[in-house]
Amino acid sequence: MTDRYQSPLSERYASKEMQYIFSPDMKFRTWRKLWIALAETEKELGLNITEEQIEELKAHADDINYDVAKEREKIVRHDVMSHVYAYGVQCPKAKGIIHLGATSCYVGDNTDIIVMTEALKLVQKKLVNVIAELAKFADEYKELPTLAFTHFQPAQPTTVGKRATLWMQEFLMDLEDLNYVLSTMKLLGSKGTTGTQASFLELFDGDHETIDKIDPMIAKKMGFKECYPVSGQTYSRKVDTRVLNVLAGIAASAHKFSNDIRLLQHLKEVEEPFEKTQIGSSAMAYKRNPMRSERIASLSRFVMVDAMNPAITSATQWFERTLDDSANKRLSIPEGFLAIDGILDLCLNVVDGLVVYPKVIEKRLRAELPFMATENIMMDAVKAGGDRQELHEKIRTLSMEAGRNVKEKGLDNNLLELIAADPAFNMSLEDLQKTMDPAKYTGRAKEQVSAFLTKVVKPVLEAHKDVLGMKAEINV
Repeated sequence: MTDRYQSPLSERYASKEMQYIFSPDMKFRTWRKLWIALAETEKELGLNITEEQIEELKAHADDINYDVAKEREKIVRHDVMSHVYAYGVQCPKAKGIIHLGATSCYVGDNTDIIVMTEALKLVQKKLVNVIAELAKFADEYKELPTLAFTHFQPAQPTTVGKRATLWMQEFLMDLEDLNYVLSTMKLLGSKGTTGTQASFLELFDGDHETIDKIDPMIAKKMGFKECYPVSGQTYSRKVDTRVLNVLAGIAASAHKFSNDIRLLQHLKEVEEPFEKTQIGSSAMAYKRNPMRSERIASLSRFVMVDAMNPAITSATQWFERTLDDSANKRLSIPEGFLAIDGILDLCLNVVDGLVVYPKVIEKRLRAELPFMATENIMMDAVKAGGDRQELHEKIRTLSMEAGRNVKEKGLDNNLLELIAADPAFNMSLEDLQKTMDPAKYTGRAKEQVSAFLTKVVKPVLEAHKDVLGMKAEINV
């Protein structure tokens, strides 16, 4: 269709897998599974429900008669009751016990929790794979010296691999948060119109002991450990806030990563993958724009801002429930997940194809290295009999002169030549050039990378080894 709006999240960015999780088919199939779980539980706890009715419900769990539900909704203006009706048309023997004792939130809210849980599992899978690819990259380049920056000004050298561990560490923090939230996800259960289970008190003739078994049984049938112990009509919208905050955290880490890649691509040190037939600019044919990294940044900003939606919604709920959450939830939750799905696919694609240019990295580092080597040079000169205070002042003056030559005259950094020409240092140019090994100035970067990968990353990847090895497809 070209005559109506289509969401770029589904058309351009999110995977089919994530799109299905938030699809109508996933939602309505889950509704039917919940109705089956409720009927089975009520039967097992003594209500007059037959095995034949349960089997009829199971026989039509997946072949949903959408046409019937759609026509019914035009009449009754209620989506849940339309699907109860449609299910009953297919299951005439069981239609009288479908949704027995439940309110609309039984299927609506429980399905929302189930869908978010499945979506978090997919995010977890993709996040782990991004970390795994970064680990390979960090290990490969753990010894490659590169100029580090503070304030985007030249600072003491690090290594390419060490820089990658900084990105990785933030993603690992996000994984910790995600794992925690995932471990706390609970179903609403079946608590009735205001959360008091009054309808079940009627159904089970006031038998509190039996009613206490309903929620745990439903939770187990739906693959959850438990339900929230108390609720109004809905589960607390605070849950949505916690979930979207996890996504916003991942987005922030991805944005930082993408910013660094964009800056490195400007420096021509590291580039994101660029395909042979890819066009960087419609006007400037030579350009290799960091399109994927820019898209990561763009989508990440959307997710970070989107996290405000459930927070505001949670804050403004009235008493046992109010329906001003509904339209917002329909947008903010799926779109947050679809966007983070696209972000992680892009991150995986970028990391998997990063191109490193060691010669450019070395050239830039060597241009700045004489300034960084001055302390070592000064110490060597002191060992040879020089005066530390006098040498410090001389090296400061010569550094300023070399800096002016670079900035004002556009010359190469000639600090070593200036030092060699000063008799106070008693060092030849050849002696000075021997100090220009970049590896001497990267500190413990290599060792830090190795320790980080072994002690921190490896256990995480081992714990999630069953999901490793995925590749990401980028649509455009």
